[in-house]
Amino acid sequence: MEAVAIVAIIFGSVASLFIVPTVMRSREREKLQDTLKAAIEAGQPLPAEVISALSSNVKVRVSASPQRDLRVGIVWTGIAAGLAGLAIALSFGEPDATYPLLGVACFPGFIGLAFILMAYLGRERKS
Repeated sequence: MEAVAIVAIIFGSVASLFIVPTVMRSREREKLQDTLKAAIEAGQPLPAEVISALSSNVKVRVSASPQRDLRVGIVWTGIAAGLAGLAIALSFGEPDATYPLLGVACFPGFIGLAFILMAYLGRERKS
């Protein structure tokens, strides 16, 4: 039971690093929208600072490009290489762990190879 609690705490703390800031940002935006709604209903003009604050944290989607695909592919392939290295390192102490971990390493490896292939094909289309 202790091992389960330890694993839950570790994964919970990692998840909270991403979830808590997102929830806090969402609540802050919600309060700002409520304030703006009340101001608009009261007939108040909107200052430029408020409009710029609303659009300050908006993510702009980056279009796909061969260079970006190549970078993403290299990162995924690096993750696969790291998992394969972990499998090899663990094989010295636990030989039965090698093949399952190499199987897990195949998933990011093939994703990385797909991105690298898309980068290669994208360069040929542009030229």
